[in-house]
Amino acid sequence: MNKLLNRNEIEEKYKWKLEDIYASDEAYEADFAKVSKMAKDLGAMSETISEAGGLLGCLELYEETGCLLDNLFSYSRMRMDEDNALSKYQVLFSRASELAVMVESAASYIEPLILALPEDVVRDEKLSKYDKFISEILRKKSHTLSAREEKLLAMSAEATGAAGRIYSMLTNADLKFPEIKDEKGEMVELTKGRYITFLESKDRRVREDAFNALYDTYASYGNTMAASYAANIKTGRFYSEARGYSSSLEAALDDDNITTKVYDNLVDTINSNLPLLHKYVNVRARALGLEKVNMYDLYVPLVDQADEKFTFEEACDTVAGSLGVLGEEYVSILKRGFESGWIDVYENKGKTGGAYSWGTYLTHPFVLLNYQGTLDNVFTLAHEMGHSLHTHYSCTTQPYIYSGYKIFVAEVASTVNEILMLKDMLRKSNNDKKRAYLINHFLESFRGTVFRQTMFAEFEKVCHASFGGGKPLSGDDFCNIYYDLNKKYFGDGCVVDEKIRHEWSRIPHFYRSFYVYKYATGFSSAVAIAQMIEDEGRPAVDRYIGFLKAGGSEYPLDILKKTGVDLSTPAPIEAGMKMFGRLLDEFDGLL
Repeated sequence: MNKLLNRNEIEEKYKWKLEDIYASDEAYEADFAKVSKMAKDLGAMSETISEAGGLLGCLELYEETGCLLDNLFSYSRMRMDEDNALSKYQVLFSRASELAVMVESAASYIEPLILALPEDVVRDEKLSKYDKFISEILRKKSHTLSAREEKLLAMSAEATGAAGRIYSMLTNADLKFPEIKDEKGEMVELTKGRYITFLESKDRRVREDAFNALYDTYASYGNTMAASYAANIKTGRFYSEARGYSSSLEAALDDDNITTKVYDNLVDTINSNLPLLHKYVNVRARALGLEKVNMYDLYVPLVDQADEKFTFEEACDTVAGSLGVLGEEYVSILKRGFESGWIDVYENKGKTGGAYSWGTYLTHPFVLLNYQGTLDNVFTLAHEMGHSLHTHYSCTTQPYIYSGYKIFVAEVASTVNEILMLKDMLRKSNNDKKRAYLINHFLESFRGTVFRQTMFAEFEKVCHASFGGGKPLSGDDFCNIYYDLNKKYFGDGCVVDEKIRHEWSRIPHFYRSFYVYKYATGFSSAVAIAQMIEDEGRPAVDRYIGFLKAGGSEYPLDILKKTGVDLSTPAPIEAGMKMFGRLLDEFDGLL
């Protein structure tokens, strides 16, 4: 029987080195005490600031406090992600979350204070380092409340964030899936990490069994899932109304200084191009010898190379070899990450599913994987290291206050890595069969990132708008909305299984409202940037590295424009659709 390993059974070389943040619990506690005091000192300054020098001291302390708080929060969360069943790190993360609320509460007067001070004070030359930070506060003046009201909102964060934390614990620690028979007829434990691997099986019975087992499990928790997600939507409405926004969507996008037009352009452009997705579904059905595909047929690779497996070391070599076009410095940093404890590689009992890149300003980035050895996993490694090198360049170039790039551009660097790796593999492919496989990988990545994430974005828009209009939504409503969107997106060539109605409840990104659309805009931007790098060489690479170094020093749309991509128009999305269409036609001809 194929059982998951315990954490202590994983080789050390395949674990990240969180000791690079804190070598011991005592070091963690020392910083915890320090940040607690700094938060009190920060709060005590609120009544004494009237001139630029005082404001400068306040902002410098705010920066230093935030920098250390990031260490505490990231370390405790990543320790918990190693094994969600360990209560020790649940407690540590809970304490760090409470401290974060304490810091934000203590600092909640800063924005109202800047708005209240005379302009000659906040624009003093002493504060030049913080000019962008201050300008952003002034831009949001109409949505900023009084100091007392801001403090109350900051204090509420721990309570209003409960829905996401409850969902995470339910799905990562408490939710148990049954065993299914694999291709050999052996009983194997179904996990979130193994689910896609099962869906890639050539045995349709295995795919169907995994699909049914997963969604039957989620459906059995339907009421809890619905209550949790409804609470999350209500939280978004509460904060948007408190700050005077017309909708949760407008409030979420305003952090990036982006209008709802960008969001609507994406949804409208993808909807107008759904016939391309319908064509891909039909091509997939023919390739599999089916009259119509079912939902569990959407991930199985269509050519024999899908059986190819990569050791983790082979994956690292493949990624590094494909990204040489980005220059020696980039590849050198990449290899350092592979060899220096940045990455937690394999799945173990209790480990958080999926993959992410995270880090703090004072340390190198970290990557969580659940590596299974597939080509998709190799692309995931390239993807997450794209995030990590974006973080590295940003943190080593920008001051702390501008080191955090906006989520709107966060998916660009990760996807540029994927596209460049794909292009390199296509150049090296020496037969039609392998070329068909690689093209299909791109088409499926595009389907999953552009079409699928836009469907998610449309789901969020409908659900939040319904709540915003005063209509309470039940679990059945969520399921119906989600089912209807699947019917629209996948078309008549796909049997949209009733059980897919419950898929919304397994998407953790919905607890970061209006986040997923950025995957689609980021992918489209990455296609354009990768093409410019291929066409222009060093000048495009230099512009791109400049983008990586910019962090949050400018608004995301402005930073992207420097690479040659303008997402204030539908043009990059349309360009991505044209590439998808061209490769789909070639793929159809190769089958």
